[in-house]
Amino acid sequence: MTQRFDTRHTDVPQLLVIRHGQTEWSKVGKHTGRTDIPLTDVGRAEASDAALTLEGWNLVRAYCSPLQRARETAEIVSPACGLVTDPDLVEWDYGDFEGETTPESRKRIPDWSVWTHEITGGESYDEVGERADRFLARFDDEVPTGNGVVFAHGHFLAILIARWCGLPAIEGRRFALATATVSLLGWHREDRVIRALNHRVGRVLDPPFRT
Repeated sequence: MTQRFDTRHTDVPQLLVIRHGQTEWSKVGKHTGRTDIPLTDVGRAEASDAALTLEGWNLVRAYCSPLQRARETAEIVSPACGLVTDPDLVEWDYGDFEGETTPESRKRIPDWSVWTHEITGGESYDEVGERADRFLARFDDEVPTGNGVVFAHGHFLAILIARWCGLPAIEGRRFALATATVSLLGWHREDRVIRALNHRVGRVLDPPFRT
């Protein structure tokens, strides 16, 4: 039997993390940093599924990247608490590698990766981590208890997850996020933890627990 979500206002802060839905570039694996492109029809359907995944959650604050693929996803989910646009939530600036797939970049630079090579004309992963830290500091101030949600981008959110857990920004490479999936960051006793990763509609997020 499908379990309903826990709708309590928790006594610790939790952060739901949602990557935007599919775009024409994400569909083929192009690095999409500051290029401002819309969702595909599939991406809009994925965002509708994310809305179902969040059904029943008591959200006290919702944050969104200003880029349209994240905004459109957030507007489809339509959290009742409204949306706060935060420029720190934009995707990694890929500089000279914008619009390329990793295989295309590796034709020029063998073994190239955003995690291992200089991003000429763009940001380092540590600079993205600094933006994630600024956002998390604001979140801590604005949501001392209860559930927040953030709508943003795959690499940025992977780094945010790493920083939530106190890991270096480069460890974001461990957290590959599919489009329009829902992840949950929370606490276990005194430790910040990942409570769920890459959930889609039809799978239920377990309620917060304390052990």
